[in-house]
Amino acid sequence: MYSVEIVRTFIAFLLLAVSTSPSATQNTIISGSSLSTVTGTVTRVAAVVGGDAELACDSRPPMRNDSLLLVVWYRDNNPVYSYDTRVPGPTAHWMDEAFADRTHWVGGPTSALHIKNVQARDRATYRCRVDFTISPTRNYRIALDVIELPSKPVIFDEYGKEISGIAGPYNEGGDFKLICSVNGGNPTPRIQWLHGETVLATLGAGELQPAGSVRTLALSIRNATRSKLANLYTCTADNTLMSPPLRTSVRVDLYLRPLTVEILSREQPLSVGRKAELWCRSTGARPPATITWWLGSKQLNSVAKQRELDEGNETQSLLQWTPLKEHNGQVLSCRAEHSKFNKSTIESRLPLNIYYVPVATIHLGSKMNPNDIEEGDDVYFGCEVDANPPAYKVVWEHNGILLQHNPSGGVILTGNTNLALRNVSRHQAGKYTCTASNVEGDGKSPPLHMQVVYKPLCRKKEIKLIGAALQEPTSVECEVDAFPPPDTFEWILNNSAGSIKVDPDRFTIEAKEGRSVLTYTPVSDVDYGTLSCRAINLAGQQTSPCIYTLLPATRPDPPTNCTVYNLTDDSLDLHCLAGYEGGLQCVYVAEVWANEGLVVNASNGIALWNLRRLGAKRQLQIVVYAVNARGRSEHIKFTVETAPRLSPRTEAQEAWEVNWAVGGVLGAALTVAIILCLALIATRIRHRSRDYEVTIPSSKNQKANLPKRNSPHGPDDRNPDLIPLSKE
Repeated sequence: MYSVEIVRTFIAFLLLAVSTSPSATQNTIISGSSLSTVTGTVTRVAAVVGGDAELACDSRPPMRNDSLLLVVWYRDNNPVYSYDTRVPGPTAHWMDEAFADRTHWVGGPTSALHIKNVQARDRATYRCRVDFTISPTRNYRIALDVIELPSKPVIFDEYGKEISGIAGPYNEGGDFKLICSVNGGNPTPRIQWLHGETVLATLGAGELQPAGSVRTLALSIRNATRSKLANLYTCTADNTLMSPPLRTSVRVDLYLRPLTVEILSREQPLSVGRKAELWCRSTGARPPATITWWLGSKQLNSVAKQRELDEGNETQSLLQWTPLKEHNGQVLSCRAEHSKFNKSTIESRLPLNIYYVPVATIHLGSKMNPNDIEEGDDVYFGCEVDANPPAYKVVWEHNGILLQHNPSGGVILTGNTNLALRNVSRHQAGKYTCTASNVEGDGKSPPLHMQVVYKPLCRKKEIKLIGAALQEPTSVECEVDAFPPPDTFEWILNNSAGSIKVDPDRFTIEAKEGRSVLTYTPVSDVDYGTLSCRAINLAGQQTSPCIYTLLPATRPDPPTNCTVYNLTDDSLDLHCLAGYEGGLQCVYVAEVWANEGLVVNASNGIALWNLRRLGAKRQLQIVVYAVNARGRSEHIKFTVETAPRLSPRTEAQEAWEVNWAVGGVLGAALTVAIILCLALIATRIRHRSRDYEVTIPSSKNQKANLPKRNSPHGPDDRNPDLIPLSKE
């Protein structure tokens, strides 16, 4: 291969030889026409940097007897490539170093110079000179436009941070800006923002620009609605149709406010003390909303469970809550909110209907003084009931006993919640309650203790006999019932000398117990008589005094009218009527004697004994008497005999008794069966007796009539061997 200098010298020599040939004049003329061709139309060819370019140059001879001689390519009048048909082999092609290994002449129907790996420096106007053996030289001008593609678009947010893949998240309803930046590109690239196939913004292409220049195009989104979520925005850059636009896309992410919130479990009513489970659902929030439960203005601290569902941006919350009575009528709220928004809270409200057991409260009438209720007054009670649902019944109790409407007895119930007691007595004092009932249960009021003011009354109505020995102190107790308790007692002794008021120093007063104890010492027989005791309280003085007969202390009288009952083989019960006890505390004694001596000795404060371990089938003598401090009464005697002891039955005896009973039952059943059979046979025989007549043929063809069977003179009676014919 020749060097570049040799090739250039060779081309110059050829050009000189052509100019000195006989056809020089013609060539000069042709050259003139060639100059006009060179300065004619310029064909423009575009190529992308790094791509291929094809510079077409028609090398076909215009005449049949002509042939191609030489093709030379010039760049700015400097040869860069040549093809000489006169040189055989590869050496026929020559190229400049700038195009080494990148250019190649292609002949054929459409001859052209192919340039591979086009570079920006290849941008120029090229001239193709074609020489023929006979025909004049041709010249073609071709402008190679080398297109430099821009860089791939890069997207930034409004703060200059590069975005890759996902833009945001941005707040729903807010504004945001996306900035597309494109570097380089020649000619100046066109930049566009696209949403799908819709063009949102365009920055037009310009002329040639300096290398390294940057173009930007901003896309502003105002009031980003929910529809913008997951929208795909694409920035494109292009400056030629020979290459598809360069693209970069981002997908928008948004924070979304909750759209709805709803309390799902609205079953009413709820019950106090019974755990309730309530579900609340919120939709539309992204990321899922925060759900809180509120009772009025107070947030509930009960357990809540979040449950996020993939479909529909739905969040559910479970509230496990035990309502109280005071929650009735309040409003339970479920709130959904998003932490990224200041005013995004929405709520669902549920007015509460809480069922609870009635709460009853009893009170006296408004004009009544609880400390000034006297016997004979009318008393009114009211029962206030707080219940949901309303109480369907109210009942009243006095000391735990149900009160019934009884106008004649002075008990009047009106409207269930009012009680009137007419002409109240001291026996009606005590605890009153009212009980209200609804579907949740019964609610009883705290008891109201009604106290009736009344004068003192003797706790024991009978006149008590008290024995007192001369010169010995005796204690006499006076016990009264009264309200309020008495604060004053007075004692009076009535004897043959008259009525004497006892000095207060001689008796004590126990006001709370309603008791006064007089210590009295008779000195002579004149000091015996009747003691009367009266108590005084706020209601007044006791009307009827308590009477005590003071007698000299003596030995007691013996018991009388003794009765034995519940007599067994080893025990008995004995009851006697007590006699006069001599005015002193008395003890009653029963002694049981047998032939060998004392068997039982029993004493009691009353004339009643339960005597045990006496022995079976014994003749016993019972001695009964009374004893007090003055001595022993006369005794009474009587004889009893205990029952014999029954021997225990053995298993054989019990089995024999059972067998005997079974045999008796079977025998009775058999007897009944025999009687029934005999009755049936007798019935059948009775029904067989009939009147009948039988004809017996004789040798003389005569009829013989048999008489009836029941005839008293028939042949049956005379001939016992004759068997009558039956109907059968």
